This record gives sequence, structure tokens and C-alpha cells, in this order.
Amino acid sequence: MHSAKLLAALTAALLATTVSAGAAQYFNRVASFPVAQNAPEAEVTSSEIIAATEDGMLAIYSDSPAGGIGFVDLTDPKAPKAAGFLSLNGEPTSVTIIGDKAYVGVNTSESFTNPSGKLAVVDIATQAVEAEYDLGGQPDSVAHNAAGTLIAVAIENERDEDLGDGGLPQAPAGFVVIFDVAAKSLKTVELIGIAAIGGDDPEPEFVDFNANDEIVVTLQENNHIAIIDGKTGAVTGGFSAGAVSLTDADTKKDGALRFTGKQDDLPREPDAVKWLDADRLVVANEGDWNGGTRGFTIFGRDGVVLFDSGNALDHYAARVGHYPDARNKKGVEPEGLEVAKFGDDQYIFIAEERSSLIAVYKDTGAEPEFVQLLPSGISPEGLVAIPARNLLVTANEVDLRENGGVGSHVMVYELSEGEAAYPQLIADLDADGRPLGWAAISGAVADAEKPGILYAVSDSVLSAEPAIYTIDATAHPARITAKTIITRGGAAAQKLDLEGITLDGEGGFWLASEGDSAKLTPHALFHVDADGKILAEVALPDALTANGVRFGAEGVTRIGEGDEAVLWVAMQREWKDDPKGQVKLLRYTPASKEWGAVAYPLEAPAEGAWVGLSEITAHGDYVYIVERDNQIGDKAQLKALYRVPVADLVAAELGGELPLVSKELVRDFLPDLAGNNGYVLDKVESFAVDAAGNGFVITDNDGVADSSGETLVWSIGAL
Repeated sequence: MHSAKLLAALTAALLATTVSAGAAQYFNRVASFPVAQNAPEAEVTSSEIIAATEDGMLAIYSDSPAGGIGFVDLTDPKAPKAAGFLSLNGEPTSVTIIGDKAYVGVNTSESFTNPSGKLAVVDIATQAVEAEYDLGGQPDSVAHNAAGTLIAVAIENERDEDLGDGGLPQAPAGFVVIFDVAAKSLKTVELIGIAAIGGDDPEPEFVDFNANDEIVVTLQENNHIAIIDGKTGAVTGGFSAGAVSLTDADTKKDGALRFTGKQDDLPREPDAVKWLDADRLVVANEGDWNGGTRGFTIFGRDGVVLFDSGNALDHYAARVGHYPDARNKKGVEPEGLEVAKFGDDQYIFIAEERSSLIAVYKDTGAEPEFVQLLPSGISPEGLVAIPARNLLVTANEVDLRENGGVGSHVMVYELSEGEAAYPQLIADLDADGRPLGWAAISGAVADAEKPGILYAVSDSVLSAEPAIYTIDATAHPARITAKTIITRGGAAAQKLDLEGITLDGEGGFWLASEGDSAKLTPHALFHVDADGKILAEVALPDALTANGVRFGAEGVTRIGEGDEAVLWVAMQREWKDDPKGQVKLLRYTPASKEWGAVAYPLEAPAEGAWVGLSEITAHGDYVYIVERDNQIGDKAQLKALYRVPVADLVAAELGGELPLVSKELVRDFLPDLAGNNGYVLDKVESFAVDAAGNGFVITDNDGVADSSGETLVWSIGAL
């Protein structure tokens, strides 16, 4: 299917989520569970592969860094609870559940050349290991058949990516183990010699059973798919996963989203695989060695390609601000899969590790129908559907607590009638049918005349292509309808870290750029015309920058017209000459080029945190200021909107004592952020008041760099 056609279908599907009347059903997140609650003493903990009990009341996930499995009580799916943690003396890689037992693949390898592992049988009620079976190698995926009589284990015996060119062959070879549950016996299935690539070193990755007890297994680095008779252990079929050539791809880590590149003849190198029925299977083309085609493919059991998504997942991620430019070798990196039937509809769920999205499709028997995208923590790897309860549960592996970020989470979604809650901001396509890619919205201002129309900027995440985005916030979701590149000398401007934007009253804009001496980025204001051309650059005065630190301008707003116009700039944190707990609001008068400032009182931060400003917006008799801490998740304590009377903004000269303004709390944003049923995001960075007097809030997603990629957009109504 051509990408333009597929993207048109995706757009139509998205719009259908918001305009259709009747009984349309969509998945929406209802809860988020921090897995550190199960292992509070572990420095790093993760949720990777996840399974659910037959009644759907309990989920169990593998946690390799903590060395065990975690239990999550889903009795109330909107309030999941910690239900225990079991250490398994190794590195759990996968888990599957039959009745009252969990079967866990555990890696116990001492090296790449001496791999080992076991299948641990865990009694769920007592959370105790009942038995262990030597697998003879390093396990990866574990799955069971519908009857619960057989278990397949992919023994990967993974390669050392740092050895030589990191490629194949690297002995010992991998294989598949079939475990007979009743007889408690193991059968080894050799896979040597069946793949054209590295045939003497097969590396099985993922296994799945169909209703006929056939096992499909992906040999990822070998770019091969094999079919095994689960009852006899005979290899009965298989085929190369083939290659794909892509156009309109973003192939450079260059701080710009330019979907103009090509990738020729890349092997798919599939990771997860699931049977759709006895004759069709679907794979997620993650890549790992030489490939990864950024999408998913549906094959017939004979290897015939029935559908390939091409670059659609990449393009759609770019349109919702989730494209990982800084890690784009494999694009969104499809890795995990789930297939399940809810009512009469069979769904395909694709976990995108680098974009932190779940793409949801309906299986039509032919070309699948796109349904929606779901936000899923940071780096989703495992998924389990619980159709009897209309639930989908995802396991998200990354733990960033050591660096002040958020930990790993299990997230719960429910299928119900209504609208899709995500995305909340989506970009249109350009004239050539490519996505108007965006990320890291860091400041906004409203159109002076058109209610609901906003203009926003992104920060240094997209440093090679700084832009002003036109947003129609009257749409649901809000839509980026235009992207204007900031230019200097006819080329995209460099050395900008845009954090604020305001109208200049003459059809153009003033932009605030936060400086960073380490990157030779100046603290400055930029005056641009409606086409983004820089008309003037105004450096912050020496009297200010002599006491500068990294955290500079975070917002700019204009009060007055013509020669009477003044700009007010919110500085994020204290500089060296600021009293503790106070930051500057800078005043700049373009007509006279004069500077001044007042002091703004910050809220006191919690221990280990800091508090600063994120935005400033003039409206009526007040300027509205976003103040926040730098905390995320359950540590977040301050995300709020304050207002300062314009009458208080009597600036003094820089270098002396500054008058301290008064402030008044307008809105606590924490309930708004928590209302999305994920963890509380840290960066509320944009606030604008439109021509009708309605306030709009936008979060900054940091461009999916150590971030979930989520961007939230909402209105707080009339001020």
C-alpha cells in the first residue's frame, strides 16, 4: 500500500474517533502502575514481558534488572495495586501463565559463549518456585498453547554486539525447547541450516502457538521465520522475512524531521510474531543487526506478503510528536505484538519501543484498519490483552529514576464507547504528503483575532529546524496546520533554543531563546516576520549575562502597541545576582532598546527539587505565569498558574535591588495532569489566552529523549 494512501486512511481514522456518533469503541488509558512499588529496595526495576491470569485479575511481568517477577492486582483496573515480587536468581526474560502456575524463562548465562537458562514454574497463590528445568541455553520468549499442555521457549543464545562487527555467526547456536506440561519433559528443536543468513547460528527471538499447536518462531538476525509442529517438534515450514525499500524516511540524527530520505533493501529482521489465524501471521520488524524496516508485516504461512505498513508508523509518530529523531536508525522500532479478539473484532497491537506508542489496528482479513495510537510510558515491550474484561495492559521497561526521571510503569487501557483521549495534538501533512513533524512544544501565544488559533515554538530538540507551528485548538484533537521555519540568511537558523513566543502587533513575532554557553547558544530575543525571517537579534545586556547561568528565558509576552510596546521575559531560575527564591521578570522596550526588571517570588521547592518559571502571558490587567518544579510522576508537587497585576510591573534598572511583585494562584495543574491516567508529566511549558479569553495549556515532551513523548493540550476555559 502506498504511504500516501495509508496516511490518508490513518487521518480519516483519527477524525472518525472525534466526529462519529453512534457506538464507536476505542481504547483509553484508565490507570498507570509504577512497578517500583513491587520492589522498593531495587535501584533499577523494569516491566518487560507481561501476562495475565485466566480470570484477568492479576498481571505478572518479568523484571530482568531486579532479577524477578512482579505481580499486579487488577481487580479494580482503574486502581492497580502492588501484589508482590519474587526473586528468581537470574534474569527473567519472559513469562506465560497456565491456570494457577506462571512459567518464567530465566537467563543464568555466565557469558555469551557459555549461555544457560532455566524454566521456573511458580505457584501464583504462594508466589513460590515449585520447580525448575534446565533449558540448555539462554531463553528469550516463552509461550503456551491454547490447551495449556505445551510450552515453547525460544533459546536465543544471543550474540555479543561488541564482538567484531557484532554480526553472525557467533557460537553457540540457538534452538527451541518444547516443554510438555503434564509429562514435565523437554524436547529440543534444532534450527541450524534453515536460514540463508547465518544458517549455522540461528538466534530464535519470539514464539507463538496457533490453534493447531503449530509454533511460529522468528530468527531475528537470520531474517527468517520458521514453523514447527508443536506435538512432534518437526520443522514443517518457514521462509525468509525478506526486505523492504522505503522512501520518505527520516534517516539522519540531525535535529530536524525531514522525511525525504531513502532506505534500500533493508531486511525486516522481525522480533515479535503472532498468529492471526491458522494461515496468517503478523511480525514486528524491529531489526537488530542490519535491518529493521520500521513497520509491521502480515504474511501468509507460505511467506507471501499480504500487507506491509511501510513507513506509516514513522510518519504517524512524527505527526503526534513522538518521532525519535535522536535515535532514528530503526525509526519507531516496532518490537512487541499482541493479537486478541474483543467481541467480533480481532485487534493487532504494535508496541513501538523508541516512540513509546502502541499502534492499534483491526484485522479485516485483508488490509488492516488503523484504529488509534495509545501513549504507553517509556519504551513499551510487552502487552497482554484481557478481552473478557475489555482490557489491554502494557509493560514499559525504562527506569530513569537514577537521572531524576520516572520509573518503569505498567499501564492499563479499557475498550469502551466514546472518543479516543489521545493524541491531543496532531500535525497535518505538507504539500508533498509528508508529515509536519514536531516535538518539544516549549512556548505558545494566541492569535489576536481568531479564537482557538495558537502559535507555538519547539526547543533545541529540533535545533536544525527551529519553527513556529500554527495550531487550531478548536479541533479535537488540536491540529498543527502549518509549520514556519525560522530562517537567517535564507537558511534554517542555528544556535536557537526557543522557549517563548509573542505577537509583535505587526504580523510577526518576538521569540525568546534560552542560552547555553556549552553549545554557544546566546541568551537572546529574536524578532521575526510572518514568514519566520529573523529581522533583529537582541542579546541580553552584559549587566545581566555577567551573572548568568544555564537556565534563562522561558517565555515572552507583549504589553502595549507601537512605540509604547514592552516585552516581558520570564527567566526560569535564579541567576547569580538573584536572592534565593526569586527570579527576574525582564522588561525590554524595543523602541528605546532599554532593559529593566522586577523580581518574582518562587514557591519553595521540595527537598532535591528546584522550582522555576515556564511561561508568561499578558491578558487584561494581569500577566499569567506558569511555575513548576522539575519533578515527575509521584514526586511532582508544583505545576501551577499564577497571575501578577500589570500595575506591579514597575521595572527597576538592572544591577540594583529589584521590586518584588505579588502573585495570586489561578489554577493548580496537577489534577489536570493526573486526569490523563498516566503519571504526572514534569514540563508544563506553554500557556496562551485566545481572542475569546480562553486559556490553553501545552506540555513539552522533550522530543521522546528520555521521555514518554506524551504531549497534553487542554483548555482551562475563560479567565
